[in-house]
Amino acid sequence: MRLKGKTAIVTGAGSGFGAGIARRFASEGARVMVADINEAAARAVADEIGGLAQTVDVSRDASVAAMARAAFEAFGRLDILVNNAGVTHLPAAMEDVSEADFDRVLAVNAKSVYLTACHIVPHMKANRAGAILNIASTAGVSPRPRLNWYNASKGWVITATKAMAVELAPSGVRVNALNPVAGETPLLKSFMGEDTPEMRAKFLATIPLGRFSTPEDMGNTALFLCSDEASMITGVAMEVDGGRCI
Repeated sequence: MRLKGKTAIVTGAGSGFGAGIARRFASEGARVMVADINEAAARAVADEIGGLAQTVDVSRDASVAAMARAAFEAFGRLDILVNNAGVTHLPAAMEDVSEADFDRVLAVNAKSVYLTACHIVPHMKANRAGAILNIASTAGVSPRPRLNWYNASKGWVITATKAMAVELAPSGVRVNALNPVAGETPLLKSFMGEDTPEMRAKFLATIPLGRFSTPEDMGNTALFLCSDEASMITGVAMEVDGGRCI
């Protein structure tokens, strides 16, 4: 029960890594707001873990503000924020990615971190405590070709995490990031372009441990970084990648 008495928001928690993190947090005693743009998915995970479902579009200020208000009203105090919601564009030459896809990737992957900071950081600063975890990617460290603007958005997340950590440390708020390798999530097919045995084999060949990351891998690592056990850790972008970035 390492998060007993703690409260958390996990965005993009209706599936994939976010759902794995929400389940792990709940299993360790946290009260969790399962936030997702897919209302039915958020409700299903929330019902499973005894959490609170919240529909949110993390790229829109009004929607993020409503999510923060709902969390404060339900919990009274927010201890943990996990910025997990993310999207990608399909593999393509950088100049062939549409402006609409570029704007969507940057809005969901990068602007969302800014918006949640605007609405939640003041609360954590007032409490002089809190843990923020941003889900970045190995793509921000070791970019793959034809995912250029997704790579760039995740590099932004890593730098933002370090900048946030330095600024918020005097207020007692820790900020870290996770860099997962491709995993068994709804985004996997988008990363590969097509989900075939051949494409999976090609991806797996770049991961020394020989498997994709799982929601459980992410949940376990997120639990550590957001728990009091990691009270001396801030500004870290931890790779959960089976050795891909070596």
